[in-house]
Amino acid sequence: MSFQQWLVALDIDGTIIHEDETLTPAVHDAVGRVRDAGHWVTLATGRSWEMTLPFLRRLELNPEYVVCANGAITMMRDEHAPDGYRRELVETFDPGPVLEQIRFGLPEGRFLVEDPTGFRLYTKGMQDWNLDNARQVEFEELSHTPVTRLVVVSPDHEPDAFVELIDSLGLHQVSYAIGWTAWLDIAPEGVNKGTALERVRGIIDIPRDRVLVAGDGRNDIEMFEWASVEGRAAAMGQAPDEVKEVATEVTLDVWSDGLVPVLDSLIASG
Repeated sequence: MSFQQWLVALDIDGTIIHEDETLTPAVHDAVGRVRDAGHWVTLATGRSWEMTLPFLRRLELNPEYVVCANGAITMMRDEHAPDGYRRELVETFDPGPVLEQIRFGLPEGRFLVEDPTGFRLYTKGMQDWNLDNARQVEFEELSHTPVTRLVVVSPDHEPDAFVELIDSLGLHQVSYAIGWTAWLDIAPEGVNKGTALERVRGIIDIPRDRVLVAGDGRNDIEMFEWASVEGRAAAMGQAPDEVKEVATEVTLDVWSDGLVPVLDSLIASG
């Protein structure tokens, strides 16, 4: 039987790494086995490109395309670019109306926006985030330019209460996902990991029934819905129920290296 190459797209936080950014040898080696077997392995993450690149290097991956910012940015390998990749596809939106809507319901929120170049503006209180290539501004300055993403943090809310609050705001014309803690990641309308990966899949010409994605967060739901039509969508064991419900399979949690058996199953099946 001839070799059948798969497109393998992996979330980072809670899938590849632990909360403290630990990458275990077992996961590192499993990713390497799938890569060395000839499968097309990439990352699909809510992280910015600058926060994604270190994990490509730690995993020793060099895919042609990488999906960042929940699908708003797709990087393409380019040997002439400073870090080996260039921004190939960038989706933006006007953050002004959404910012005003959220601030009305969340007056104590903390905010960060990222522009198409990767530069970020943030308000006071975002010190727990990586703020390299960023500048603190007043709230009103966040709306001065189109952005690829908007992050909202509310440290005073428990995740479930935050979900209820955000749902009650009735956000329109944007795509959004809520993280494990009380933070919200907003992307342009109709843009998510799944839409970006479908573009990548079409470019590299891999059939829909040879797609495998793995993740653990609410921002993976659209990616799971896309992959599960004909391919595989693996939810980590600690994922919320609504994420598991749209997966085709559920593996062990990240602390048990749940990604390993999922990846090894590709090699076992040839």
